Amino acid sequence: MKFLAALRNILLSVALTSTASLALADTYEAKLPDEINTAPELCKYAPCAEVLPGATSFSERKGQPRYVEGYAEEAGKKKLIGYVMLSTDITDTPAYSGKPVITLIGMDTGGRFVGVKILKHSEPILLLGIPESALTRFNQQYLGQFVGNNIEIGQSRPEENIIGLDAISGATVTVIAQNQVMMTSGTAVARQVGILKPTIREQAKFRETGAKPDWAALVQEGAVRRLIVKPEQVGLERGGEPFIELWFGYLNHPDLGRAILGEGAWRNLMARLHEGEHALFVIRSGGKESFKGSGFVRGGIYDRVQVRQGADSFTFRDLDAVNLYGIEAAGAPAYSESSIFIIRSKAFSGAYPWKFVFLGNRVDRATGARSFANFDVEYWLPDQYLEGGRPEVVKPDAPWVRVWKTRAVEIALFAALLVAVATVYAFREKLTRRATRKNKWPVNAFKYSAWVISIGFVGFGMLAQPSITQVLTWFHALLFHWQWELFLSDPFIFLFWIFIIVTVFVWGRGLFCGWLCPFGSLSELLYKVGGAVGLKRFQFQLPRRWHDRLKWVKYGVFFGLLAVSFFSMGLAEKLAEVEPFKTTFLVGLFNRSWPYTLFAAGLLGLSIFTERPFCKYLCPLGASLAMPSTFRWFGLKRKQECDSCKACAVGCGSQAIDEDGRIDHRECLHCLDCMVLYTDDHACPPLAQERKRRTKAGLPLTPIGPDGYYIPIKLVPVRADAAAKN
Repeated sequence: MKFLAALRNILLSVALTSTASLALADTYEAKLPDEINTAPELCKYAPCAEVLPGATSFSERKGQPRYVEGYAEEAGKKKLIGYVMLSTDITDTPAYSGKPVITLIGMDTGGRFVGVKILKHSEPILLLGIPESALTRFNQQYLGQFVGNNIEIGQSRPEENIIGLDAISGATVTVIAQNQVMMTSGTAVARQVGILKPTIREQAKFRETGAKPDWAALVQEGAVRRLIVKPEQVGLERGGEPFIELWFGYLNHPDLGRAILGEGAWRNLMARLHEGEHALFVIRSGGKESFKGSGFVRGGIYDRVQVRQGADSFTFRDLDAVNLYGIEAAGAPAYSESSIFIIRSKAFSGAYPWKFVFLGNRVDRATGARSFANFDVEYWLPDQYLEGGRPEVVKPDAPWVRVWKTRAVEIALFAALLVAVATVYAFREKLTRRATRKNKWPVNAFKYSAWVISIGFVGFGMLAQPSITQVLTWFHALLFHWQWELFLSDPFIFLFWIFIIVTVFVWGRGLFCGWLCPFGSLSELLYKVGGAVGLKRFQFQLPRRWHDRLKWVKYGVFFGLLAVSFFSMGLAEKLAEVEPFKTTFLVGLFNRSWPYTLFAAGLLGLSIFTERPFCKYLCPLGASLAMPSTFRWFGLKRKQECDSCKACAVGCGSQAIDEDGRIDHRECLHCLDCMVLYTDDHACPPLAQERKRRTKAGLPLTPIGPDGYYIPIKLVPVRADAAAKN
């Protein structure tokens, strides 16, 4: 009872500190005015002067993507001194929470970053694990940097003209996303205002075949592409009807233009285009959302669609739109909205790949906040329509790819560790046969090595401690909007979860929880060390009646967090501090406020005297893995006598063997002690009895079979003729 009371007090302290931390956080899930996303006067609702020093007045939003000009007063006149941009006007790159870090960015007329301010973020690790000041210090590294520089997370590489930024330990995905936000926003505005020169691309040289493909053929060869946005991708309920379904394609090529528009309509369109201008068609075949936008006015911009080629963005005004009166290609779908858009820029080329982008309103189902989200599909004319085929294009690696490349050695070592542990465990029967109750080192040598490597390399080194927050994030991503890039940005966690998912369904949760979980390994190692240094007489297990009740607490914690996450993912991630993982590995015991340190240190201290108390009674991650362990393919072996013999149950540290001798694989942590006894003819009572009986009777001791018993002695009948000779 004292243990339960102490545990209750610790949890209460952590909850109170979580509330206090939320009160102190300035930008975590901050409430921003709705007008900040839509009002022409951005700086009326955002602190633009803080990111553009010296500016005394600001223009309305202009350009596409949008930005604001900042002016200073000189001799009674306004002088342009820089630009301010709201990151979500340009990109909605998600951070680890799956939501963007809304950032206000200032850039001078020379293209150098002069100010960065986070207005809102949804990263729980920056609230409860790492102070927001760490992200502020990270952003300060951009100040003075030219927007055209190659800036990446990691070490600088002067030979490749790459400027490296120091990351935030434990927040890799967040800073990778933030770097993408900064560079994408800066370059988009710099190209619009002329700081960065537009890329000049060689124009396409078309190859005419005279063919007139139908709609199905155009789609199959990629000359017509489809962009579809599902309701759940914009925060709406799932449904059979798409939010919007668009088809689009390039019209300048004679074969494609004639096939889609017909001979006369295509020739009329080409007669309207000047040299270096390009036309594409768009039709809406599904959904009720307009791709032209409900707020369009004469002389305005179509704010729902744009084209991107490399770092260049191309938008459309009313004079860039031409009516589309019909689709000539046989088999084309019915459509309810259509248009032909004209790109009037020599920076665009039909020979190179480009993306058609739809910008839709997305609703955050947790908070009700609205934001723009970008959905795009790449288009590239097929080889057969270009003289000499497609030009060679070297595409820059995605941010997550760069992470995998720069940490290739560490990733390879980590993957080798996972494979090695799985391989050793797969041959567990050979190891346990070589071990005995008095000499478990054939098993423990591997198991203890896995603990040490998990604690040092995986936990403190790679910061790759899996967490229930990842389970919640992945669960919501599956329900609402899955993004592979988000999870690939942390290669160690990604590989770890592949290992966990596979091994849970093959052997149960015990291999991860018992051998490779950094916190579980640390907890178990402390228990072993405590026994070795003379504290064994103080070590204890909870009585079975208490254990059987308390083991269900972790399931309650898991389902509680899952339920809260449907109402507020942010609150669920804060409550997930019931896991001491961030305090132990990501931040450090001495770098947090005292309730967190006390909670984590208390659990580790308690682990010296009772085996894995957190794992057995509180861990929501363990609970989430325990349930699918019910459907594992392989389990540990038992004998008929196990229902009455208590030899294994007495030594089971996880107390996973019940009164009937059955192993509960949802609770088993795969220490393999019971498997050692299974074939130990001095420790397993049925085997020991059989050994004594055979020895007394002068019978040979045959090998122990897969069923855990001595192989029966079979009498071989003597042939009659052989008996007669004797």
